[in-house]
Amino acid sequence: MTKKLFLNTVLLGAVICLFNSCSVSLNGATIPPELKTINIQYFENTAPLVVNTLSQDFTEALKNRIRTQTNLSIVRGEADAMMSGTITGYNYAPISIQATNNNTAPIAGASRLTITVMVKFTYDKDKKLSFEEPFTKSKDFAGDISSQEQQLIQDINKQLTDDIFNKAFNNW
Repeated sequence: MTKKLFLNTVLLGAVICLFNSCSVSLNGATIPPELKTINIQYFENTAPLVVNTLSQDFTEALKNRIRTQTNLSIVRGEADAMMSGTITGYNYAPISIQATNNNTAPIAGASRLTITVMVKFTYDKDKKLSFEEPFTKSKDFAGDISSQEQQLIQDINKQLTDDIFNKAFNNW
């Protein structure tokens, strides 16, 4: 009985040592164990075409992704890491033209909404994880944008936050 208890204790000790020396991984994210807090700045919209709610929607989507997929605490002020940036592009353009039967100008058969965000991620304890780069995502739609715009923004924000999250926490 003593030998079994000893082996279980050694095994438990080995497992504890293993987890203390490795990174924490949740939902595919690899986060250094010393990274516990992150400051996510407000992403101002500097794009030529401005949607009033885009900055708030994007910033909250990014915070929500980090909040739900990691154990990091989102803080204001000093933090182990910081994420900041700006929304630099917001535009929609036709991607296919539809002819009309009468002598009027052709109309867009489909259009594409594109959003670009410049992101700076700073982690001073391991500078190779830091980056500053643009992320761009698009979504195609048919018809008038006004009735679809909020859903399109939500879909693109999810794509953008997925890419940013993966770049910051999955190192790929």
